[in-house]
Amino acid sequence: MALKDAKAGTRNEAGIASVLGILKQNFGERFQTGQSFREQHAHTTTYIPSQLPDGVLFAESADDVKAVVKVCAEHKVPVIGFGTGSSLEGQVNAPNGGISIDFSRMNRVLEVNMEDLDCTVEPGVTREDLNTYLRDTGLFFPIDPGANASIGGMTATRASGTNAVRYGTMKDNVLSVTAVTANGEEIRTARRARKSSAGYDLTRLFVGSEGTLGILTSVTLRLQGIPQKIGGGVCAFPTVRAACDAVIMTIQMGVPVARIELLDALQIRACNAYSKLNYDEKPTLFVEFHGTDETVALQSAQFGEIAAECGGGEFAWTVNAEERSKLWKARHDAYWASRALAPEMAALSTDVCVPISRLADCIGETQADIEEHGLLAMIVGHAGDGNFHVLLLFDDKTEEGIAVAEGFVARLNKRALAMDGTCTGEHGIGQGKMAFLEEELGGAVDLMRQVKHALDPDNIFNPGKIFHSA
Repeated sequence: MALKDAKAGTRNEAGIASVLGILKQNFGERFQTGQSFREQHAHTTTYIPSQLPDGVLFAESADDVKAVVKVCAEHKVPVIGFGTGSSLEGQVNAPNGGISIDFSRMNRVLEVNMEDLDCTVEPGVTREDLNTYLRDTGLFFPIDPGANASIGGMTATRASGTNAVRYGTMKDNVLSVTAVTANGEEIRTARRARKSSAGYDLTRLFVGSEGTLGILTSVTLRLQGIPQKIGGGVCAFPTVRAACDAVIMTIQMGVPVARIELLDALQIRACNAYSKLNYDEKPTLFVEFHGTDETVALQSAQFGEIAAECGGGEFAWTVNAEERSKLWKARHDAYWASRALAPEMAALSTDVCVPISRLADCIGETQADIEEHGLLAMIVGHAGDGNFHVLLLFDDKTEEGIAVAEGFVARLNKRALAMDGTCTGEHGIGQGKMAFLEEELGGAVDLMRQVKHALDPDNIFNPGKIFHSA
């Protein structure tokens, strides 16, 4: 189904030719049209084929972005923002051609307000670089999608990650953005105040818009104090349902867990081999608590009791930073660990999210689906908020192999929607999940189209993503 929606659009050849000439004259070596540059800015971490832009502009300031958008708007040429290229649903592809704006040089931390626990950054700052910059302030930015993604890209896709159960997602942690709109002007969506009743919430409109409404030039973020103590550990369970029951009970009892990640038995096998671990090959929860010496010890003991009640094994936890780092490094390397099981096969990473009370049902039915169809697939989940990912290894060289993969994704999404869930908890729609968005929200997608047309009447901002324009 994704390949059907990743179709090439209509190219404005005359407009593209004009824009290429203007940008080359105005930006010199900062504007590249070589094949390798274009390929690097259309790669997708999925089986959706790359659709290359016609040129790549390495922006260094908001003025650069405004200049590019004004030229492209005048000639009705598409503009696609590019952070680190780690998106999973074809978001950086250029189905209609156009110009990719690379933000890797817009990587400055513009302001840190320690007393207010916020900061403002350019869109090319990565989450790891931001936390390195903040280390001496006693603050950190908690959103952790796994990949070292850019803040602009994380904002555009409404990213989430392992810390979401305690700290929320990007929508909860973005206070304001500046963005260049279709007329080439820069707007600011809000001030730094923690609450406001002033007009429409334009910040939330841009968070998750996947670059279809404008190009972000800065993001103001909510920060958190680095916890005095962090404790974490692992606990194996006899079944996925038992592990999910422990998650549900932990959340319902109000235990303030910071991270609670589920890995199925096959994923544990892959992590053991890749990261040189020796965990039991059973469904396993990776858990972390943030607080003081006393609260971390108390919460760890509470979780251990809950795990035992649900049939889990010993909850082995530690406050040793090196041991915790090894644990979470293995979790973040789960993608590569899975690929190593069958390196000759392609990988498709997809996600859904359901109400937490339905998590065990959804994962259980998904595992039965995998077994019934003889698929090679691993499940990892941000279990605390009902979000889980499936990494499917398949043959992308044949139409039959692709059909098998797309059939599985379709069944997974329909299953989540039937449980009043969503087709994507954090990957976004891009090109890969357009059909499921229509199923999920129905007539609301028509309202999205109206918003898109009002803000971008010539459809220059990342066309062919989220939905096809009417």
